Amino acid sequence: MAGFVKKCPCLRPPTEEIHVLDYRHNSLSDLPTEVFNLERTLEELYVDNNQLRDLPRELFYCHGLHKLSLSDNEITSIPAAIGSLINLDDLDISKNGIIDLPDNIKACKHLKTLEASINPLGKIPDGITQLLNLRELYLNDTFLDYLPGNFGRLSKLKILEIRENHLKTLPKSFSRLVELERLDIGNNALTELPEAIGGLVSLLELWCDQNKIEKISSAMGNLKQLIFMDASKNRLETLPSAIEGCSSLADLYLTCNNIKSLPDSIGQLVNLTTLKVDDNMIINLPASIGNLSALSELNISTNDLVEIPSTIGLLRNLRTIYADENYLEVIPPEIGSCNGITVLSLRSNKLKYIPDEIGRIPHLRVLNLSDNQLKHLPFSIVKLKELQALWLTENQTRPLVQLQSDKDPLTGRKILTCYLFPQSSEKNEESPNDNSSFHASMWEEERLKRQQIHFALGEEDDVDGKLTRCPTPYPKEMKEKMRHMKNLATLQQISVSGHENRGFEKDDKKDKDSNMSDLSREASVRTSGSVSDSAVKSTENHSSRKSLCLTYYYSA
Repeated sequence: MAGFVKKCPCLRPPTEEIHVLDYRHNSLSDLPTEVFNLERTLEELYVDNNQLRDLPRELFYCHGLHKLSLSDNEITSIPAAIGSLINLDDLDISKNGIIDLPDNIKACKHLKTLEASINPLGKIPDGITQLLNLRELYLNDTFLDYLPGNFGRLSKLKILEIRENHLKTLPKSFSRLVELERLDIGNNALTELPEAIGGLVSLLELWCDQNKIEKISSAMGNLKQLIFMDASKNRLETLPSAIEGCSSLADLYLTCNNIKSLPDSIGQLVNLTTLKVDDNMIINLPASIGNLSALSELNISTNDLVEIPSTIGLLRNLRTIYADENYLEVIPPEIGSCNGITVLSLRSNKLKYIPDEIGRIPHLRVLNLSDNQLKHLPFSIVKLKELQALWLTENQTRPLVQLQSDKDPLTGRKILTCYLFPQSSEKNEESPNDNSSFHASMWEEERLKRQQIHFALGEEDDVDGKLTRCPTPYPKEMKEKMRHMKNLATLQQISVSGHENRGFEKDDKKDKDSNMSDLSREASVRTSGSVSDSAVKSTENHSSRKSLCLTYYYSA
């Protein structure tokens, strides 16, 4: 019989197969006990955006955890027990106050993603460089001064972000990161991109903006798969000619550097679609720029350019050109061959005329010609049927102004003009209000030139004016007092006669002597420093008329 005895299923607690718990944005200061009850089944735990300060030891009994997200809390330390989470492959401890990671983290051998950004770490813990299966490492804004020499051990890394730190150089072992696809070392203190960068043969994205880089190693030519590079806001004076080796490069940002010229080899970047070299010191562009057949956006603003090479006409895929704030005097007529352009901005140059070929750009929508030295526009502008904005001055109230046809007095050709022509360049003109160029002796001459009302400084003789009485509203308390008296008289069946009202006015007049005297003073006329007798009599007549008006009002 004993073999047939079984436990009743109704007495067995039901097994809950919960694999994911999400406690994000719950203002928690402690982990719920429910977490510890699911230590055998729990695989993912999210407790981001809470007020956790400590991690209980019971948490690390959840050996089945694959993802643990603790971002944006108040945690200051990670217990050594983290090493017991041997199945962990994704750990997010970003946006906390963690100053160190325990060496035991190296026991998390399956860890593939570690997000530890925005923590005051100060250095990379030794345990991290032993996580040989790591694929993604995020250490942005962690107060790093250097990378350890053995950092190259993380050879399986595909994404490395160490932005906003204090790095001045990269270790030689960096070249061993042969599987790295995205590298962000922006906003550090690097002075060069060393040869080690040439070992990153799988690199697709390189962010090295906002550093102090003065030189890029020629080893960069080994980055055959590089698609995107941002080296803006550095101190570069030139690019290595070896950049032609980056044959897959599609986006190149070199904004805000000290570049004076671009190498001819840049024309070999046949896959380049975006080139930004604005805010540099470039004097001329190489003719080889015409070989960038895939280029769609070109920004060469704020340089020292005096001309644009005619080979620009070969860029048939070009969509936008920004060439503002240069010293351009002419635009090559070959620009008309770039029939795909939609935005052409030539603001703040020294252009004196625009070629007729501008009318051969059928899809042009925005044309900015403000702050130049133009006297008119070519008549071919009328062919731009898709034009939506034509800027001729920065103070323009509407994107399009009405143009009138005219004839050029010199050539007899048909042109377009409007009230905004001729332009006067404001680049080198001194402001008329500039105090540094103004002398006190020029005041009278300058004052007469200004278009405003001036008053003579001499005194004029006083002229007797005509008195005009303005109606003065009666005080509210007087109206109330009169209404009260009338009601009282009605109740006592007293007839309110005009004589009684005049008597009341005389009594009340004592309370208003000061007001009436003010009115008399305002009504008087001052002539040659004295008051005439006729003016006084006129004032007295006005006062008496005012008294009669008050009496009539009360009697009514």
